[in-house]
Amino acid sequence: MKRLFLIMVLALMTGLAQAQNILGKWITEAGDAQVEIYRQGDKFNGKIVWLAQGPETTDKHNPDAKLKSRKLMGVNILSNLAKKGDKWEDGSIYNPKNGKSYKCKMWMEKDKLKVRGYLGPFYETQTWTRKQ
Repeated sequence: MKRLFLIMVLALMTGLAQAQNILGKWITEAGDAQVEIYRQGDKFNGKIVWLAQGPETTDKHNPDAKLKSRKLMGVNILSNLAKKGDKWEDGSIYNPKNGKSYKCKMWMEKDKLKVRGYLGPFYETQTWTRKQ
């Protein structure tokens, strides 16, 4: 009986840990890109690993003229997020659709990743789905 209880507790803890794991590939809300979130030291970043428009898509909206011709594949759009409790905060997100960067925080809701970009009191929250 004790052994069964221990197995159940370990299974539950493993499930909770997986639910809070943001590492891996995520499909954006629009479904037009996949972002791979990875850990670098104590910070979390995310780079574009797939685009619906294809791998040759460039960063044409970037305000830096030198970067307008770079390919978006491999570009970090999530940078320097720090784990704080149940959230990842104090980082930034780059929006290649308008070439702007915003403050960013993320959190998990069940098996979905909530990604919020904000500028002052204004924000937009997207729901990303884990790639299977």
